[in-house]
Amino acid sequence: MCLAIPAKVLSVEGTKAMVDMGGIRREVSLMLTPDVAAGDYVLLHCGYAISQLDEEEALETLRIMEEAGILEDALAPMEDS
Repeated sequence: MCLAIPAKVLSVEGTKAMVDMGGIRREVSLMLTPDVAAGDYVLLHCGYAISQLDEEEALETLRIMEEAGILEDALAPMEDS
């Protein structure tokens, strides 16, 4: 199963961003979402920010994923690398 995970953008440098997903930080591509800025929330899939979310939607999605028990599973491969 493929998931897209909400993440908060911490910083932007060109077409790359540093994001935070529940304490896990990753550098991701903004090639598909060039108007994203620090403080925004994005939906991540395979290292790419594929869309921008408002904060309320991002936090609600994370809450639902955690409640369903899929958030930890979705983040586990990121912690290993």
